Amino acid sequence: MTASIQDLQGRDASPTGRGLLELLASMRFAISLLTLICIASVIGTVLKQAEPQVNYVNQFGPFWAQLFGKLNLYTVYSAWWFLLILAFLVVSTSLCIARNTPKILTDLRQFKEHIREQSLKAFPHRAEQALTEPPKEAAGRMGQALAAGGWKVKLQQREQGWMVAAKKGAANKLGYIAAHSAIVLVCVGGLLDGDLMVRLQMWWGDKAVFSGAGMLADVPAKHRLPAANPTFRGNLLVAEGTHSSTALLNQPGGVLLQELPFSIELKKFIVEYYSTGMPKLFASEIVIHDKATGQAIDQRVEVNHPARFRGIDIFQSGFDDGGSSVTLKAVPMSAGVKPFEVTGVIGGATPLSNGQEQLNLEFSGLRVINVENFGSTRAAAPEGQSPLVHALNSRLGAANKTTTRKELRNVGPSVSYKLRDAAGQAREYNNYMLPVRLDEHPDSVPVFLLGMRETPADEFQYLRIPADPEGGKTTFLKARELLQQPASREAAVRRYVQGAIPAGRPEMAQQLQASASRALALFAGTEPPEAKTTAQPSTKSQPVAGLQAVSDFMESNVPEAERQKASEVLIRILNGVLFELVQMGRQQSGLPALELNEWTQNFMAQAVLSLSDAFFYPAPMTFELKDFQQVQASVFQVARAPGRNVVYLGCLFLIIGIFAMLYVRERRLWIWLAPAGQGSQATMALSTNRKTLDGDKEFDHLTSRLLQVSP
Repeated sequence: MTASIQDLQGRDASPTGRGLLELLASMRFAISLLTLICIASVIGTVLKQAEPQVNYVNQFGPFWAQLFGKLNLYTVYSAWWFLLILAFLVVSTSLCIARNTPKILTDLRQFKEHIREQSLKAFPHRAEQALTEPPKEAAGRMGQALAAGGWKVKLQQREQGWMVAAKKGAANKLGYIAAHSAIVLVCVGGLLDGDLMVRLQMWWGDKAVFSGAGMLADVPAKHRLPAANPTFRGNLLVAEGTHSSTALLNQPGGVLLQELPFSIELKKFIVEYYSTGMPKLFASEIVIHDKATGQAIDQRVEVNHPARFRGIDIFQSGFDDGGSSVTLKAVPMSAGVKPFEVTGVIGGATPLSNGQEQLNLEFSGLRVINVENFGSTRAAAPEGQSPLVHALNSRLGAANKTTTRKELRNVGPSVSYKLRDAAGQAREYNNYMLPVRLDEHPDSVPVFLLGMRETPADEFQYLRIPADPEGGKTTFLKARELLQQPASREAAVRRYVQGAIPAGRPEMAQQLQASASRALALFAGTEPPEAKTTAQPSTKSQPVAGLQAVSDFMESNVPEAERQKASEVLIRILNGVLFELVQMGRQQSGLPALELNEWTQNFMAQAVLSLSDAFFYPAPMTFELKDFQQVQASVFQVARAPGRNVVYLGCLFLIIGIFAMLYVRERRLWIWLAPAGQGSQATMALSTNRKTLDGDKEFDHLTSRLLQVSP
């Protein structure tokens, strides 16, 4: 290896070649490459990898999203330029090792006993002393003492005297070789276990990414990688009672199909929960069917406990729905929509028709367990303890301690679906099956949560429908139906006026009836408020109804000085009329009237807010989960990683190298013994690779022991 470097740097090599070799083998070039890798790793950590393209468009805009995509910033660790940087780092570090290792090994063998006497006087650690022994006897005594202390010693006889040369801690320089070799090994292991082999097959093996849809069996062979592929890492989804032998390798623009030398059959997916509803164990009982021998092997795969077969690791990566069947009931949210039931399978779709309006119902997902945290309030200090002491105690101790109260609760099943219109635009919905009590107060009202979001990048926004005393939505839905009927609104106003104004005061009753009718019409959206000249025109997607319509009316027609008082009166009237509307609806549904108590007040407060928000619900109906038959599926990660052992070896070398460079001090000691009368004159010098207090103490100890100088 030394000869090859010398040949490359010989006389026949061109100046350009020598300069390029010097650049590649230089430390500054390797550090520059490490800096680029660190920057790329930061980008890969901050920027979410392998997200849907629409998420990046929503976050960065069309121009930057397209530019970042061309730079492969969404798949940094498999980008061609990242692999190229790793390859250059391997070459640079290897050349650096090849150039410096012969020098280091040569230096390890040398004692440098030919150093001159005058040079010893230039060392920071030096001492001189007259000895009674002749140089030869003193050299022998010192050599034995140093050898007993773990030093490697060499004695040299010169015409003018004796030189004692010793060295200790030479492993420090071996740490340099080990640390740099570790970088090479880790990078090589990363290249072996990365997408390099897959990319090579795509470039030179006539393989292409598949971006279509359909059955796996129908995918052409040019999108499939052979079972003998030396390295890969992909995902495999297997539903209970089924088996699969084809993994998916995510690639920019699509996937590649990786054939396995065996198939995995999922017998049972196991999930265990804590009392709070949080999962504590994911496991899969599988059967591995070997294609070569036909052998069936039972295995159990758990998180952090993978199975291994034919050099391929099978990890429990997650779980998903395996094709559960659900029954949904359509709940009308607009006039003219009739209730109906529809059944489907998660992952499937069914068309819906409402006259000329065509919708496609896509069943997205089913979650049987939903664990939420309802204890986000900060814990109070116990009685008799100062807030400062409580704050300190809450932050000290175990790592799982927190300053906030954590109350985990399972809120039951939920179903998610999409409604896609004829233009292909879709909104996603997530509805909970059971009402959720958001407050532990005994008079709090549980609510049904109806979630909606425009894009997968958005958070769900929930419409909260209060559950009536019977635990259903009947009271709310009937009140919403009556709110859209002019005759029912008039009847509710008359009931409210009769209960609020005593008989014999027709003028006051007439005024209250007019105010109540106007308030209810504003709330129902049948009488839009008068807009100010400075107000912005409303869009069609934002209906003028609900509490927003009442607020706009007050701002447009009531002076600011009187607005607060007038608003309180109008809201009180509106709440009273809506209460009568609710009572009418329960009477028509054959339900008993609500009693006047605190629970009813809480129910009405939530009902008014829900009736107001329901005008902004973008779908003509919502679907509630009536029944389901769950089918679980396991998501396995299958990986053939030949570079893993290489990386482990590199990590071992890195530990050894760092330990050697940081904790092993290289020391060299020289003692020149010149004749002086019947004795000798000793000149001693110590060289260390790092100046430390330990070096000073060791030199003092050697001086007192070898030169017999009292400290």
